Amino acid sequence: MSTSPASKRVAVIGGGILGVSTAVHLLREGASVVLLSEQGLASGATGRSLSWLNSAGERSTPYHQLRVAGVDRYRTLFAADPGRDWLQFGGGLMWHAEGEQIATETRHEYETAIGYDSKLLAPEQISAAVPGVEAAAVTDSAIFNPGEGWVSLPDLVEFLMDEFHERGGELVLNAGKVSVTVDGGRASGVETAAGQTYPADAVLVACGAATPAVVAPLGVEIPNGSPVSMLVLTKPVEHELKAVLNTPRAAVRPNPGHALALDHDWYEEHIIEHSDGTFSIPEDVVQELADEAAKLIAGHPELKPASWKIGYKPIPGDGEPVLGELGQVPGCFVAFTHSGATLGLIAGELLAGEIATGRKHPMLATFRPGRFS
Repeated sequence: MSTSPASKRVAVIGGGILGVSTAVHLLREGASVVLLSEQGLASGATGRSLSWLNSAGERSTPYHQLRVAGVDRYRTLFAADPGRDWLQFGGGLMWHAEGEQIATETRHEYETAIGYDSKLLAPEQISAAVPGVEAAAVTDSAIFNPGEGWVSLPDLVEFLMDEFHERGGELVLNAGKVSVTVDGGRASGVETAAGQTYPADAVLVACGAATPAVVAPLGVEIPNGSPVSMLVLTKPVEHELKAVLNTPRAAVRPNPGHALALDHDWYEEHIIEHSDGTFSIPEDVVQELADEAAKLIAGHPELKPASWKIGYKPIPGDGEPVLGELGQVPGCFVAFTHSGATLGLIAGELLAGEIATGRKHPMLATFRPGRFS
């Protein structure tokens, strides 16, 4: 007669990096997992993330520690196969607008004080330290963080899903809006838009910016500060850029296939949200972002947008991640954060551990949803 504990059945709502990562880690823990996605995998914020792996700038100590651990997990994955073109560590370069030199120096001093690898570079030092950058675009000094990297999240999701299927996970695509079912005050499973039910011992809600709306019917309020944002992918172009660039008019990173991924926020006022929930933006604004990015690349190559995606960027109301079990509904967990890329692997690991064992991890102590109660 076996004395081993029965395997937990867990339903994960959300086919983005947080849902997929947690699902795979749960399978590694021996749980039985059903993963439900409203549409396809990586069809939401995961598919339009700049996915810069970092803990640059100033934030709370617990958040910084969690992000550093997140980057560490990516380094472990990178070390297993440095040839993956969707995960690279070429550092990060940032600078403020002209005349804001004090802000750059202050940030550098802060990063240095907490042991974060930070180099303050004069414009003439940039080309040697960060190949592929147009040094003339930097009017004052810039900060180079050598330990930072980037990941193409759709490629990472595909990589993780191979293991998901190998370990016997159940995938439900195009499930529409999925809700959490409750029995006796405890999460008991999920129900799809078509009425299909999936009983479960625990549920994880990892629906990006929609997470607060999914848990609201449970009597749980999570402030939502998610803005609309866009990610542009360019057509393939010759360039030597390996670092992520964060500048006053454009954020840029390499993308597999010799393309570049572009992001920023100045164009938000040009985004139009339609009554059916879709978004649009004038094509000349998209090209303007590409033109701004071209100024940052050595040789000023002509950048042509190949595609762009628009939607809500998940940001909790207080800016801090929301990770852990709902106090009002035991058995229901949430994963809602602005830094889904950086935290993708570590958050999935720690949440899976909590769901599988019932033991709360100390690194998530300050991020629990109960802080809003």
